Amino acid sequence: MLVRKVNRKWLLVIGMVLMVALLAGCGGQINHTTSTEDLQSGNFWEKNVVYYFAITLDSFADWFGGSYGLAILLLTIIVRTAILPLTLKQYRSSKAMQKIQPQMAEIKKKYKDNPQKQQEETMKLFQQNQVNPMAGCLPLIVQMPVFIALYNAIYMNPDVRSHEFLGLALGEPGPWYILPLIAAATTFIQSKMMQAQQTQTMPGMGMMLAIFPVMIFVMALNFPSALPLYWIFSNIYTIVQNYFLYVRSSDKGKEALAK
Repeated sequence: MLVRKVNRKWLLVIGMVLMVALLAGCGGQINHTTSTEDLQSGNFWEKNVVYYFAITLDSFADWFGGSYGLAILLLTIIVRTAILPLTLKQYRSSKAMQKIQPQMAEIKKKYKDNPQKQQEETMKLFQQNQVNPMAGCLPLIVQMPVFIALYNAIYMNPDVRSHEFLGLALGEPGPWYILPLIAAATTFIQSKMMQAQQTQTMPGMGMMLAIFPVMIFVMALNFPSALPLYWIFSNIYTIVQNYFLYVRSSDKGKEALAK
């Protein structure tokens, strides 16, 4: 069981590193488009996914008088709201796993010398309580293509690269590390809000949540300002969302117990 937990922990970390590598690999493509329409002559991903995110960004910018900063904000809100059902599913799975933690601890103690029996009894416990231990991971996996497509749409849109927002050139890294620091700080805050919940049900998640803000900061140092701006908008949305899901609901639970 210990080996399995260690392997799962490293799989999570390696998965995150691979995702960062995938995103960072877009760096060589920054000059490969001269217009949003050029994406239609790209590869399958660009023609059928990234193009529609890019055209949506262009439309939103037209609504805001050419402001791609506000267009990124609106698109971020829409995407995050669209995947809210997945986030709620993840939240419910996390709460269900927390409820059976005492029983799982008892099974571990009772069958500590019999890993096979321990696994069998744990699976029975999951079935009896209708808990899917993978339900917390699946929403994250489903979200990845959406976020990567939005990332590509921002990164490969030449109009975004030539636009300024709040005095920042969206196509160039920002001065004085302002956006990378804010992106890392907001990532850290939302990670801390989730950490107490996720580390109980997903071994290795604590390590991943700890290194993620550092990875975001390092990536944002070299990327055009549009990308850390997107991360900041997305993080702020998540922080507000996590407040209602984790912090406020936890406070209500404590108040109920106190009564």
